[in-house]
Amino acid sequence: MFNVTKKSIQWGNETLTLETGKVARQADGSVIATLGETQVMANVTFARAAKPGQDFFPLTVHYQEKYYAAGKIPGGFFKREARPSEKETLTSRLIDRPIRPLFVDGFRNEVLVMATVLSCDLVNDPDVVAMIATSAALTVSGVPFMGPIGAARVGFVDGQYVLNPAMDDMTQLRLKPEQRLDLVIAGTKDAVMMVESEAYELTEEEMLGAVVFGHEQMQPVIDLIIDFAETSAKEPFDFTPPDYSALYAKVKKAGEKDMRAAFAIRDKQDRTNAIEAAVAAIKAAMSEEDQADANLYPAIKQLESAVLRGDVVKHGTRIDGRDTKTVRPIISETGVLPRAHGSALFTRGETQGLVVTTLGTGEDEQIIDALNGNYRSNFLLHYNFPPYSVGEVGRVGSPGRREIGHGKLAWRALQAVLPAPTDFPYTIRVVSEITESNGSSSMASVCGGSLSMMDAGVPLKAPVAGVAMGLILEDDGKWAVLTDILGDEDHLGDMDFKVAGTAAGITSLQMDIKIAGITPEIMKQALAQAKDGRLHILGEMAKSLTSAQAFSEYAPKIETMQIPTDKIREVIGSGGKVIREIVEVSGAKVDINDDGMIKIASNDQKAIKKAYDMIWSIVAEPEDGKIYTGKVVKLVDFGAFVNFFGKRDGLVHVSQIANKRLNHPNELLKEGQEVKVKLLGFDDRGKVRLGMKMVDQETGEEITEKKEESAEG
Repeated sequence: MFNVTKKSIQWGNETLTLETGKVARQADGSVIATLGETQVMANVTFARAAKPGQDFFPLTVHYQEKYYAAGKIPGGFFKREARPSEKETLTSRLIDRPIRPLFVDGFRNEVLVMATVLSCDLVNDPDVVAMIATSAALTVSGVPFMGPIGAARVGFVDGQYVLNPAMDDMTQLRLKPEQRLDLVIAGTKDAVMMVESEAYELTEEEMLGAVVFGHEQMQPVIDLIIDFAETSAKEPFDFTPPDYSALYAKVKKAGEKDMRAAFAIRDKQDRTNAIEAAVAAIKAAMSEEDQADANLYPAIKQLESAVLRGDVVKHGTRIDGRDTKTVRPIISETGVLPRAHGSALFTRGETQGLVVTTLGTGEDEQIIDALNGNYRSNFLLHYNFPPYSVGEVGRVGSPGRREIGHGKLAWRALQAVLPAPTDFPYTIRVVSEITESNGSSSMASVCGGSLSMMDAGVPLKAPVAGVAMGLILEDDGKWAVLTDILGDEDHLGDMDFKVAGTAAGITSLQMDIKIAGITPEIMKQALAQAKDGRLHILGEMAKSLTSAQAFSEYAPKIETMQIPTDKIREVIGSGGKVIREIVEVSGAKVDINDDGMIKIASNDQKAIKKAYDMIWSIVAEPEDGKIYTGKVVKLVDFGAFVNFFGKRDGLVHVSQIANKRLNHPNELLKEGQEVKVKLLGFDDRGKVRLGMKMVDQETGEEITEKKEESAEG
């Protein structure tokens, strides 16, 4: 009934297995990849014909994490997987980016990739396994895919690269100083196609070494997929790339002059309008048959690309007049919003971000429900890209994959320099509102986010800047690396290479290649140019921070205190009764972690002190010989019970009340009276013994022998 193909290799510390022929047999390609006990099923289907008039490649990738894979039931009311999590969205992008350029040019049939996590051993991250499963499924499906690709995760510990580090090692890297890198890489046999990383001030040489290491380590995976496909691949789909050279010749003849004139305009909006006019003129010059040809749009794009790319490689001059290494003019301002805790307006050429920082308490931390367990994050970065930022109209809705991806890139770049939560016990939310865009708004978010947090008084280890690099690689082998690319250079170029970091090193690297990879020589040149650009931008950013930034008066003040874990229950009280009373009486917010760390927050310092004192009175132990102020709570024949330390009571024996004989404590005391007492110790049963007669009831000072003699004299 089943025609199963199964192949395995030893990869690193685990066995990697590919299997097909048993599950999802109606899909064009279905592969289950297993690494350790993590299993991902990738299914590929594709349409046998393109939709009429389709002039783009409709590839859709969905990565899904099923909670049963880790033996969990989803949280929330509905108890089922619903909208994609951030991890699922980011992994869908990870899969999409390296495979998209490898489909045959001109293939416009709809393709759907669905990668489903079936099992997760909480050691091997399913995202890399999903990339491998997808590559294998595409390779055996018969779709015109020029793969396969391999993928790997690279860590960096004690100067050594680590292949596929454990999930726990890569979770919350900021709290693990020994872990300096989380890099995911994908590529073909000969070239790197995609890099995504979170780093902790690695040098350019260390980052390049990580990329080379990852590419080397994925080679056995590529060999396994090729071997696997030799016995399980379907017949290749009969597809011949369209030859529209004759149409391109007509387009070039009709519009090259206007297109060159349009690209010579340096202002983005004017240039865009001129390009649109040139395109309209080209279409008007075409016959009805040519206008109906689905290849007209690709032919026009080919002309645009040829005009833009040719001048850069031949003359080193870009469409806005810059050379290949110059960064556009930068203006950065801080404190632009009066009530925000921190704000910055970062403008680089025609790209601008208004970035705002808000400081919150532990209540504002984000609870992340992941396959490998729940954890909290006290740093949030949200990126918004409204249509007006590029002068367009469009639908405004919930964040899309682009917004989530760009926001995560900026998050990775900035979180490496954040102070430890114990040193700065705030939840930090950064929001980047892109108000103008013409090239790398994610890197503008990095720069603006760094400035905004410093404006809010966040003690960053160092400021962070980011720059986007581009590449133009011609068929004759000539190439040019471009610093601080424009939107058109990104769209029509061969590489989008974003590098962010401090003056000391790289904190984030993201690379997407639109051709069959680049050489180490090109990558080395791109990293070197990116460093120069980053240092220049950091210098420009420093001009807006001429003095130490004051902590906003509108931000909550937070103090921390550490208590023994066995005292947590006492502070919380039965059903939360005690902590509710502390909050109500003091007026401060109180957050308690499982490790005994307490955060007390309020805009009023007196409220913080009140809450602190109330908690301290619960958890602290009274000191033998120390004098306390207490209140008489009960009188009995043999003495008085005094509440003197939080909820702790002690007995003042009738003989310890005064330096004279008393028949009953009520001769000097009454219930509710405030008294000064000295802790004399504890009896055999641990009961507290207090004394009054040795304490001056007015001053609270202990009465010494000299004072007694002076009083008698």
